Amino acid sequence: MVKIALGDSFSVGSLKAYWAEFIATLLFVFAGVGSAIAYANGGCRSRPSRACGGGGGGGPCICTVCWGNISGGHLNPAVTFGLAVGGNITILTALFYWIAQCLDSILACLLLHFVTNGLSVPTHGVAAGMNAVEGLVMEIVVTFGLVYTVYATAADPKKGSLGTIAPIAIGFIVGVNILAAGPFSGGSMNPARSFGPAVLTGNFVHNWIYWVGPLIGGGLAGLIYADIFIGSYSAVPASEDYA
Repeated sequence: MVKIALGDSFSVGSLKAYWAEFIATLLFVFAGVGSAIAYANGGCRSRPSRACGGGGGGGPCICTVCWGNISGGHLNPAVTFGLAVGGNITILTALFYWIAQCLDSILACLLLHFVTNGLSVPTHGVAAGMNAVEGLVMEIVVTFGLVYTVYATAADPKKGSLGTIAPIAIGFIVGVNILAAGPFSGGSMNPARSFGPAVLTGNFVHNWIYWVGPLIGGGLAGLIYADIFIGSYSAVPASEDYA
């Protein structure tokens, strides 16, 4: 269930988590948008793939490994929202995560614009022949899959040894979703990833899709997995010995 608390959001551990999330999301967006710029300017044409244009799943995998033990390695407002819906973090902490993630995305795009000598930063948008509703549904589905995977491999208290492969599983689902949804909706799954380029270019035409879709998908995944599956787990009796 959703948790609302104040004290935990200002603890030393929480402040470290915000800083870790800031660094992790900055590097993730820099790599993702940077690869999209390279793809748009011919840098990936020797190995054409949608993953090359969108950053693939390697970024989330690496950042989750490096910062997962500090901030959880969310890198994504939709993941943060899904975990907040499931009661894994408080609403206020989630808000601070969102602020860090969105500022990071803007800063990453500004840095890329500078280091690439002003090359255009691609923005997310639905493919020709698709309408906004179709793109919205696509983003809901792929983000649901992402956040569901986060719960199954990282947030589930019964994950056991499965937790050791959480970063790999998350990286794979991101990569597969980009391949599936990339040609149609862009396969963003991440409001922050889409927000930075929109701010830099001033192009917000379809940006609402990449907020509404991922937040609905992430929220549904959190509601279903945390409240229905995890919420149904029975507590182990204190007196029972399973040794």
